[in-house]
Amino acid sequence: MTTAILASETSAGASSAFSVREATADPSNCRKASAALVGMAMIAMTDSEGVLVRLSVSTVPATQTKMILIAGPYRSGTNDDPELLAQNVRFMETFALPIFRAGHIPIVGEWLALPLVQLAGSQHVGDGPFNEIFHPIAIRLLERCDGILRVGGPSAGADEMVRVGRQLGLSVYAAVDDIPGCSEGNAASSA
Repeated sequence: MTTAILASETSAGASSAFSVREATADPSNCRKASAALVGMAMIAMTDSEGVLVRLSVSTVPATQTKMILIAGPYRSGTNDDPELLAQNVRFMETFALPIFRAGHIPIVGEWLALPLVQLAGSQHVGDGPFNEIFHPIAIRLLERCDGILRVGGPSAGADEMVRVGRQLGLSVYAAVDDIPGCSEGNAASSA
């Protein structure tokens, strides 16, 4: 059995006291133990011999976790070359880990759009099925997000996401360090 130790800062004020709950997780189906955490959250996973195998600490109180869309160029400057398109997605993905490590939920619209575009039968970027899904799903996604991180160079699509996000009253960030809980210490180099 894998033991998960979940701790959360108590709501009793500024004290450093932590309440700890232990739960077991069945490693055969990889279920993780969960609990309603108040304040800062720390999750430590140990193996059956008590050896620490994973430690995750959120720098943002659980009540302030944000879902943040990472918006940047996808087609711009690529002439729809598949390798350059993939490179643009990888660039946007470099921002996901520091956002996650800060306690937020990062999302790259292409993670959702591209599989659906393929399922819809798109034969190439910019065809009917692609256009039916690619930007519309990002706009629907924005309705569920709390903020947008605008990265990279010129992009009409990314700029449209920022425009729609502002219309929806979302926070718009120009740098990962502007996101609450993110700092140079946990931000990945995007170069």
